[in-house]
Amino acid sequence: MIRLSIRAVRFAAGALCALALVLSSGLRAEDGKIEILWLGQATMRIKTPTGKVIVIDPWLINNPKTPAEYRNLDAIGKVDLVLVTHAHPDHFEDAPALVKKNNAKIVAPAGLQAQMISLNLVPAELAYRMSKSGTATPIGGNIRITQVHAEHDSELTLTNPETKKRETYFGGEPVGYIIELENGFKIYHMGDTGVFGDMKFIGEYYKPDLIMIPIGGNNVMAPAEAALVTREYLKPKYAIPMHYGANPLQPGTPPQYIEALGKTSTKVFPMNPGDKLEV
Repeated sequence: MIRLSIRAVRFAAGALCALALVLSSGLRAEDGKIEILWLGQATMRIKTPTGKVIVIDPWLINNPKTPAEYRNLDAIGKVDLVLVTHAHPDHFEDAPALVKKNNAKIVAPAGLQAQMISLNLVPAELAYRMSKSGTATPIGGNIRITQVHAEHDSELTLTNPETKKRETYFGGEPVGYIIELENGFKIYHMGDTGVFGDMKFIGEYYKPDLIMIPIGGNNVMAPAEAALVTREYLKPKYAIPMHYGANPLQPGTPPQYIEALGKTSTKVFPMNPGDKLEV
């Protein structure tokens, strides 16, 4: 194990992290730890304490921020569960292929789940159905997945292989996910979202330990808005900024987020695509 350098890890409060977060080449199930790999935009791979692998919003092959070595779906390794927050291509594009390659379950907004089956994008038995506010265990193992609201939109646009024309379908209502792992650690992947008042309820009721929060602006929260939500509503122990820098419409940066956050107990990890954190 090689510890993350001071350059790679900055904290909003300027303190060292209480958890052992390290840069690692891999995680064995017997380690009993959590590994988080960020691959740009909102794409995250989580290895759980018992070795299950959850991939969120897979956009890899055409993602300009994904490191070259991960632009092949085989490089992700075995996947047990895919979570999709909404139907936009920078969150959904590689999900069907990843699901079929691994025979993995996929959880998505209910409307998107129905479209995936109707359009034959994934086998029906792999498209796990749930809805906002619901909590389920699609892969068992005491891993609990809860869908929560996100303030965004969700259109599914595909090229018809017969007509070669672009067609747009209803993609369900966008969501975020509360992921409670086997050891009780809770991760809130917020998907694409603006600010909404019930974020305060999410913080008070679900009490996420770690948030994965969009900061890019334009289509999602800008750094100042993300900082307000972190500080006033969610109050997590840890935060990973995401969904910035993939195109000119996402100008927000982690330093702007950290500066807007000010003095707080939340510790921020501004990762680079391809970095891994181990908890």
